[in-house]
Amino acid sequence: MGITQDLAKYCGELKFSQLPDEVIDRVKYFFLDFIGVACRGSLEDSSRSMIQFIQGMRGGKRGGVLIGTKERAPYLYSALGNGVSGHAIEMDDVNNESSLHPGVVVFPSALATGEMVGVTGKRLIEAVVLGYEIMVRLGKALGPKNSYERGFHPTGTCGTFGSSVAASKIMGLKEEGITNAMGVAGSQAAGSMEYLAQGAWTKRFHAGWAAHSGMVAALLAKKGFKGPTSIIEGRDGFLHAYSNGADSSRVLEGIGSGFEILHTSIKPYACCRYMQPPIDTLLKIIRENNLKPDQVEKVRLGLLSAGASLIAEPAEKKYRPESVVDAQFSMPFGAAVALLYRKAGLREFQLSRIGSEDVKAMMKRVEYAVDPELDETFPRQWCATAEIFTNDGKRYFTRIEYPKGDPENPLSWEELTEKFHDLSGRLWEKERRIKIVDQVKNLEKVPDLKKWSSLFLRNK
Repeated sequence: MGITQDLAKYCGELKFSQLPDEVIDRVKYFFLDFIGVACRGSLEDSSRSMIQFIQGMRGGKRGGVLIGTKERAPYLYSALGNGVSGHAIEMDDVNNESSLHPGVVVFPSALATGEMVGVTGKRLIEAVVLGYEIMVRLGKALGPKNSYERGFHPTGTCGTFGSSVAASKIMGLKEEGITNAMGVAGSQAAGSMEYLAQGAWTKRFHAGWAAHSGMVAALLAKKGFKGPTSIIEGRDGFLHAYSNGADSSRVLEGIGSGFEILHTSIKPYACCRYMQPPIDTLLKIIRENNLKPDQVEKVRLGLLSAGASLIAEPAEKKYRPESVVDAQFSMPFGAAVALLYRKAGLREFQLSRIGSEDVKAMMKRVEYAVDPELDETFPRQWCATAEIFTNDGKRYFTRIEYPKGDPENPLSWEELTEKFHDLSGRLWEKERRIKIVDQVKNLEKVPDLKKWSSLFLRNK
């Protein structure tokens, strides 16, 4: 057998009873995070546009929930809509080594398929663990820098496989069916990085489309549709087509001895994850030394080379963001709002801040450069450095080894719950939010997702 079939065999055999308690806990943890970001993301213009499109599919009162709305949609399209909403505000989870966002692909697919089939919470947990596992392993094998250099967004490309496996598991497909589902998924993997050129919405679309496409692949496989059994490792397969430097050995390396979901990070800030370590360094310096914005004369940031093309290049564009998407991928902007407001949340990444003269002035004080020393431990660690020079001649320096949200420096359940309430408070009353937190923490006890999922709709 080859890599594709070995993965399918592993996925077909894994059972809930084999999962350690910490893995089950992390599924619940990331599920709550996903629900929060998708709920708040449903208010964004890109999500509203997508929901209007989906309404034309005539879902009526049946189908899958569109989180944070009053709407249901055909299951395939509820996965699409929830993926787009979940990725809209740049606060969804990230796996560092693969540099992709598993939650906003795997949860929409698993939830929609679970609603369609009517499975238990335990089956959802199984599916999510495997969706994360496949996405992350493929992302690590491709290599984040290789994906970006080829112009591919790994969340979109690897995500289609993760979604296909999650959906297959919920549908009860065995090894052959999962193999075929991945084989079909390989012909749907997509996601162009060209969204960076104009601050377009297509990055958000990648997550939803991967969730949707993976479900299509699984549904076809269930009907007996054949896909190539060597889609990952073959001469013209995924690793060859999507990377100039793929390492196929990383796909199966250590499989069964641990779980990739345990190595995934939560975002505390509303921007690209590559911006968050430098933001952490700045916040650490200004909070520990009680520095005020008017004391800052100049800032120098040390960045990872892998993320430079996303957040630092071309410099002329990064210093002049014109849209929220531009700002979410502008290191000067992220640094400026952190220095001015001691925060980098949704309220800071808004159009009003982009037009602020104070922000524009602070951005001019921000310098950055790739630091080769930081690359030595990447992608295992996403380090950053910062220097702040004040107008009284003082210099402050710090280095962050593990930014806030990493598994080594995690948000506690209490901090995650606070993030959830902050994101969803505009759409759900407190009683509903408390109930969602409690129900997610007891996910393995849910008897039927079809009935349970209405909890995520708006009732006002």
